[in-house]
Amino acid sequence: MDLLLGVILLLTTVVVANIIHLIYPKIPLSIYQIVAGVLLASLPTATTNFTMHPELFMMVIIAPLMFNDGQNQSFHYLSRNFRSILSIAVALALVTVIIAGTVLHLALPQTFPFALAFMLAAIITPTDAVAVKSITSSMSVPENVDGALEYESLFNDASGIVLLDLALAAYQSGDFSIGHGLWIFVYVFFGGIIFGAILGSLLIKLRIELMRSHVDIGSIVIPINVMTPIVIYWLAEELHFSGILAVVAAGVVHSILYNRLRLTSTKVQIATTTTWSIISDALNGLVFVLLGVLLPQVLRRTSLANLGRLFIISLVLYLIMTVMRYCWVRFKLVKIDSHRNQLNRDSILMAIGGIHGTITLSLAFSLPVMINHHAFAFRNSMILIAAIVILISLLVGAIVYPMLLPAKTQSYTPAEFRQQLIATVQYALNQLRSQTKHSPEQAVVIDQLSTQMNQYHQFNQQRYNQLMNRAHKVEMQTLDRLNEENTITDREANFYAQFVSHAILRNNQHGLLEYFQLLWHRLKWHRFRRKHLHQHLAANPQLAVDPQQPLLAVKQQRQAILKVLKVVTKNVENYLQSIENTTNANEVALIRRVYLQQVQLFSRGQDLDADVITGLFIEAFQWEHSFVQEQLASGQLSQELANALNEQISTDELVYAQSLD
Repeated sequence: MDLLLGVILLLTTVVVANIIHLIYPKIPLSIYQIVAGVLLASLPTATTNFTMHPELFMMVIIAPLMFNDGQNQSFHYLSRNFRSILSIAVALALVTVIIAGTVLHLALPQTFPFALAFMLAAIITPTDAVAVKSITSSMSVPENVDGALEYESLFNDASGIVLLDLALAAYQSGDFSIGHGLWIFVYVFFGGIIFGAILGSLLIKLRIELMRSHVDIGSIVIPINVMTPIVIYWLAEELHFSGILAVVAAGVVHSILYNRLRLTSTKVQIATTTTWSIISDALNGLVFVLLGVLLPQVLRRTSLANLGRLFIISLVLYLIMTVMRYCWVRFKLVKIDSHRNQLNRDSILMAIGGIHGTITLSLAFSLPVMINHHAFAFRNSMILIAAIVILISLLVGAIVYPMLLPAKTQSYTPAEFRQQLIATVQYALNQLRSQTKHSPEQAVVIDQLSTQMNQYHQFNQQRYNQLMNRAHKVEMQTLDRLNEENTITDREANFYAQFVSHAILRNNQHGLLEYFQLLWHRLKWHRFRRKHLHQHLAANPQLAVDPQQPLLAVKQQRQAILKVLKVVTKNVENYLQSIENTTNANEVALIRRVYLQQVQLFSRGQDLDADVITGLFIEAFQWEHSFVQEQLASGQLSQELANALNEQISTDELVYAQSLD
């Protein structure tokens, strides 16, 4: 029970940190998550005293993250830039570990023997593209730098893990052979890639067979996809391959499948992408929240003097790695397709972009608590050094990147997008209303289509009340006119007046004038109804004793209200259409819904034609796309805004199509 409560608290903390970042996005999300974790650790409960299990942590959290990164990559880009990726993700990682570890050992030989120094260097070498994106989300990063950072983080994670395993094995045994270590590196590194690619291909064949058997459904495909990294990691580790490289290779192989099936099994692909997006965000957040939760535990076991010493070590290691990254790009040991006059700028961006995050923290947590049946005394210090390196890299990136990169700009503002989307939906609604045949199905489609505007429009209660008051005035004026023209009887007018009075009284936003107007209409129609009722009974005395008369009266009352309501609703609709604009579109849509619901209330038993509704929806979405294209052709919209509108319309269309199942 404590474990379940702990997981719930962690996920809740992740969500709270995400909300705060949404409100104030200038600070990187990972910083919010770490701070939230520290606050969570301060709660007076033993539930937050988490104990990390390294193997379980790597298999359940890191393996899914790496698999998802792999299946989001382009195999074409990987094959075309294979040498550059090997240079920055393998060669740079290896050289950085050697140099950083050597410097650390030479500076503090008594504290850090070679194996331990290399362990620490391997932990802090991997980079985190997600952490970079959390900082640069509002900045325009050069495409070549952005791509290089992303693919580096995909493979240097595995390099760091393999090097850590080698250093840990040497520390445990007290012996290390260069030849044997090189062979183990090749076996673990490339063996993991080959093993993961083979298993990934087999799973793809399984999925294709399921599709051929018409079983390509989310309840089967998505669970298989989610379980894939966990199973592949476990099997690879059992064979002493790199489990992380195996899941990355399997993910890349899966990316080939998604490229080939881009326009097939669309619903399953969208569901899979959404599922992995949620899993990835949650797991990334969990890692940083765990860092915040465990930091107080680590700090409590560290003296103040030792803390200052560890901070200096962390700062020196970060500077070594940053200088190494700058030199590696500046002296063209890796090609990132930089122009000659932009090489220095790109080198600085690549150096600062070596931000550490999830994998560094995970590797630190994965350190064993016991080595050779003795407590691993350096584990606490190494976790703290890794955490400080992460914080330094995040803070430097958050400060330097805004100084070097321009803010990301769009050819349109959110307000322009909202205004154009409302105009697009209104165009489709007007096209629907222009059809000569008015049907209940048309009213339903108009009401549902109006919801496209809701999420981009701020509801104004005062404007809604004003428009509703005017709509009720149109009702009363229509009743007077129908009664004067003898289109409806006094009795029918009175029935409808009773119905309207209840509706108005439920809306307590009406003023005193509206109540007096309503009272005047009620008294007038009530007087006319009594006069005509006495005349009608005098001419037909048998109606007064008819036992079926109450039931007949109820039925007639419902029919009378529906008869009047249809006429009134049409007039109200014409009025609303005449005053509708992009400012009051949402309030007008809500008022239309009120009248639609009233008609549906008195039309119970009337079946709607689902095929007609579907056809009208298809027409409406086509009109929306056509309107966007017309606006684009006339120069009223930019290409970027038109693309955003078409994407929104297509998403709404897909959601409607899924609702038909």
